[in-house]
Amino acid sequence: MKKQVKFTALLLLLLGTQIITAQFRNNNRFGRQQRTAIPQAQTPPPEPEAKTADELVDEQMPKITETLELDPFEEAVVRATLVKYVQKRLELQILKLEPKKMKEEYDKLAELQKEELRAGLPEDKYVAYIDLEERRFQGKRKKKKKKKKNKD
Repeated sequence: MKKQVKFTALLLLLLGTQIITAQFRNNNRFGRQQRTAIPQAQTPPPEPEAKTADELVDEQMPKITETLELDPFEEAVVRATLVKYVQKRLELQILKLEPKKMKEEYDKLAELQKEELRAGLPEDKYVAYIDLEERRFQGKRKKKKKKKKNKD
């Protein structure tokens, strides 16, 4: 009888150690994740790099050239003018002026840019550029055809 009790106690001890070690595997205590004492700071996603005036103008030039049908000289005039005034606008953004002052400066720059483009482009292409600018460089508008209703 003593052998049977010793055998049962030994068996329970072995099973108990197996259960306990299974719970502590992979640093996982009783089914919970083990946490470190030091909180981990989340790194913010990197900010996209600001584009330069040349890059911004280069994105718009194909649309402008195609829509206005500019020759190489006119394209160079428009590009130089746009780069100049986009650069000035970017500099104003860096200064972070008060909103009223910023709007006044933007309006002045817009007028100077229009005057310079008027001097460098023929009148018809200048008017087409102003129209394109008002449409936010979206290209030519497609006119929708109206369907006629049949009245029987």
